[in-house]
Amino acid sequence: MAELQKVDDWLSALLANLEPAARSRMMRQLAQELRRTQQQNIRMQRNPDGSSYEPRRVTARSKKGRIKRQMFTKLRTTKYLKTAARADSASVQFEGKVKRIARVHHYGLRDRVSRKGIYTIYAKRQLLGFNAQSIELIERMFIKNLT
Repeated sequence: MAELQKVDDWLSALLANLEPAARSRMMRQLAQELRRTQQQNIRMQRNPDGSSYEPRRVTARSKKGRIKRQMFTKLRTTKYLKTAARADSASVQFEGKVKRIARVHHYGLRDRVSRKGIYTIYAKRQLLGFNAQSIELIERMFIKNLT
């Protein structure tokens, strides 16, 4: 959290030099680029720190040797992973009913498997987050727009 505060302080100082229209345009571009990196992480089945997601649990009903589907294939689409940008901020967030599903998996919370099913504790799989690559992307975007 401390590193995020450093980035926020640095960015707010740079944002003061731009006009409001240029700031909002840059923030929109930044949000779209951050969404692409988050989608890439979800597609590669890895946390923002580079470690891979914890695999699904093996159940007694599952068949051996079957092809396993990737997790969160629909969550990473632009239908659910939305961007929001204003002159002073940019965000990437999940929208609608999938926000609950994403929150349960992101924090490793307890939830029902199906509507009337049993509760289970899901493994922690960080869907959104900053890493060195995304901070570098933010820096490049700011430098490009300030020059």
